[in-house]
Amino acid sequence: MAKHVVTLIPGDGIGTEISDAMVSVVDATGVDIEWEVADAGAHLMDEYGTPLPDYVLESVRKNKVAIKGPITTPVGTGFRSVNVALRKQLDLYTNLRPCKSIAGTGARYDDVDLVIVRENTEDLYAGIEFEEGSDDAKRIIELCGETGAGTIRPDSGISIKPISVTATRRIVKFAFEYAIANDRRLVTAVHKANIQKHSDGLFLRVAREVAAEYEGRVEFEDRIVDATCMGLVLHPNTFDVLVLPNLYGDILSDLCAGLIGGLGIAPGANIGDEYAVFEPVHGSAPIHAGKNEANPTAIILSSVLMLNHLGEREAAQRVFDAVVKVIGEGKDITYDIMRTITGSTAGSVSTTDYAKALIKAMNS
Repeated sequence: MAKHVVTLIPGDGIGTEISDAMVSVVDATGVDIEWEVADAGAHLMDEYGTPLPDYVLESVRKNKVAIKGPITTPVGTGFRSVNVALRKQLDLYTNLRPCKSIAGTGARYDDVDLVIVRENTEDLYAGIEFEEGSDDAKRIIELCGETGAGTIRPDSGISIKPISVTATRRIVKFAFEYAIANDRRLVTAVHKANIQKHSDGLFLRVAREVAAEYEGRVEFEDRIVDATCMGLVLHPNTFDVLVLPNLYGDILSDLCAGLIGGLGIAPGANIGDEYAVFEPVHGSAPIHAGKNEANPTAIILSSVLMLNHLGEREAAQRVFDAVVKVIGEGKDITYDIMRTITGSTAGSVSTTDYAKALIKAMNS
């Protein structure tokens, strides 16, 4: 049996508790994993001057694979997201978000089985911004006026939206390769090319070029993003693999999580050519920290993605099947799911006991 060394970034808030639950479940599969703990988060600012010390990146670069709990990002002030920093530093250009219905969650739909493939490195999330009133903002406003590109009000803050051939090609190829590897039938490119002709228009043009290389193996279509949102709400079962630029991918991945019951059961992965970091996409929920009540399903399902990435497919399937069984039985479930399906938290179990129920289900 192969041994895997995996970087574990527990996170903060509820991160440490749900990470512990995930580790106990993965260890129970029998897969030989050595967990190399690398701490990150706001609590390290005083000591290191950054929430992402160099040793975290060094560990991921060495081990190639990491799984992390949620890390608090202050709104409006403080440091920028650790998640964004990891993606940029490690060139994790794919954000993979499978969304699959699990009976017993109380979700509005029971037939969702789709995958969001989000480009992770550019678009408006590249962070190229100019503050209102700054000299650089004034220069851009003047340039747009001089070239006839358009009129921008002088009291505007400005964000730049770059979408490149390079990044588009590799994310669309990832979507098609993922579809083939996982027996998926359809890739849908989502865009706003009817309005954003030189950014989303480029995305669509390159997506069509890549799709031609896979003709006869995987079907392809494109849809405008607003129509896609409506279609996802009306008929989510008509979608399969969706590939999107960064901003649309962020928005639609949360929409799709809502279709299956919320972020508490939505796994995620950030994948590049060399490295992969798996993570739940929900927040650190500090008000629930230390209470042993948080739902660890999202990070446990993220570990399913990790196990598949490591080639441990049988173990991955056992963990997934255990989640389906325990949630479906509706007894050993955490407060959030219990409240959704019954209107009360009575009878819910702790984070630890939920993990124990999963381990029992795997071994039964």
